[in-house]
Amino acid sequence: MKHAAALAALPLQTHARLRRLVLCGDPEVTWRRIMAGERVVAGIDERVWRAWRSSEGLEDTMGERCAESGIGVTWMGGPGYPAVLLRDPNRPAVLFHRGDTGAFAHPRVGIVGTRAASRAGSAFARRLGHDLALNGVSVVSGLARGIDIAAHRGVLAAVGNSVGAPVGVVAGGIDVVYPAEHAREWEEVCSRGVVVSEAPPGTPPETHRFPLRNRILAALCDVLVVVESRARGGSMITVREAATRGVTVMAVPGSPSSPVSDGTNALLRDGCAPVTDVEDVLVALSLQSAGLPAGGPLRSVDTRRRPDADEQILLAAFSGLPRTCEELVLATGRSRFDTGVALGRLEADGWVSHDNGWWEALLA
Repeated sequence: MKHAAALAALPLQTHARLRRLVLCGDPEVTWRRIMAGERVVAGIDERVWRAWRSSEGLEDTMGERCAESGIGVTWMGGPGYPAVLLRDPNRPAVLFHRGDTGAFAHPRVGIVGTRAASRAGSAFARRLGHDLALNGVSVVSGLARGIDIAAHRGVLAAVGNSVGAPVGVVAGGIDVVYPAEHAREWEEVCSRGVVVSEAPPGTPPETHRFPLRNRILAALCDVLVVVESRARGGSMITVREAATRGVTVMAVPGSPSSPVSDGTNALLRDGCAPVTDVEDVLVALSLQSAGLPAGGPLRSVDTRRRPDADEQILLAAFSGLPRTCEELVLATGRSRFDTGVALGRLEADGWVSHDNGWWEALLA
């Protein structure tokens, strides 16, 4: 285990170089051959060999780091390597994991989207993650800000004997929490599911690692759901990776006026199936006849007080966008006082949220 970790942590290491080293056979044997000065693969620059040969003792350092953080290590062809990744042509050569890899045995749905999510988008992602977990589905995300973390917060809020285990796929080392404010969720995902990465412990989440991370996320999914994304957002990298693997991609419809829905609406225009509730995803997973309770799919019950007719008119005036109180007054023709009172009631019941003068409907 520690030798595979050391191969991954070698200086000047790349995905392609590591893959070639792991294909040589037993990582321990390969490591000892490198330390003995043997060029185990062709086409590697001399400066790289010098850097590698100067890394003696790295195997012990990596072994200690993994042990201290409870991180397991596996490699292509090694014990415990996820079966779902063995079929992938661009699978990670070495995989680090913390938690229970049994999470991969469940049906898996990726939920991804923009980091700059709207409150409504975050609310939908949270509910979708929660309801999928109740139906025994493992939700996969990158644990990033916005849609990703909202989905996993929904999963972590689900309770029951058959709740699906969360799966986090991260760009840096598993012991380097990013972003730092997600430390609690990170620990809970490790405790109730699993977090995986191809980056060795101590690796910072460098920019170039995120597209590489996205290919692993896509490869782990049976279905990928995009909740909110700009047309050129990072989520579209995951979409492309999923498409090349034949993974079903679905999208949540958004307002044509909302920039954070440009990408999802384009996916719908191009033929992706829409997601309006958990049943849409369960149908795509073909779970309606296998693995669901006899009474049909489980879902969370919306306990919010139902808006009255006047409040529904006010909610409709949002048109899917954040609005100021003044904009809502103009859209509905009501007085500012009546509009403010109605917004206060709706906020107390969880139908709208307020931030720095802007109101947003939470209709998901």
